[in-house]
Amino acid sequence: MTRTIRIDDEVFAALQALSEPFVDTPNSALRRLLGLDLPASGSTPVEQEIDDQGEEGFPQHGLADFLKDGRLKAGQRLVWNRRNLQREYRAEVLGNGNLRVEGLRVFGTPSRAATVIAGNQQNGKSVWCTEDGVRLKDL
Repeated sequence: MTRTIRIDDEVFAALQALSEPFVDTPNSALRRLLGLDLPASGSTPVEQEIDDQGEEGFPQHGLADFLKDGRLKAGQRLVWNRRNLQREYRAEVLGNGNLRVEGLRVFGTPSRAATVIAGNQQNGKSVWCTEDGVRLKDL
């Protein structure tokens, strides 16, 4: 069972300062600070936050057509190599066509995932690639 807690802006800012961007969720940061082990992957919905901001009618299942026609498979890994930032992001294609980024956050479309990571509008089919380097737009 998950519970909702409310914290003020100062506590939230301190929590953010202690968190690793795009890896930690508020729950995982608090668990680490409290000395609690993270649950096994997939055992709690809190550790797999679903990002539904800006997604009308979420979930979008943005890659469902890619799964239907075999261009992608459920569980397949995608990468976004941001060379200028010396950072690589990893995502997993879920069976419903959504993306789980960095093992934690679930997004309805590859563009939404990339936009949240970059902090500005991105075309997810241009930036996400299969592990062998093929962009989604070229599949």
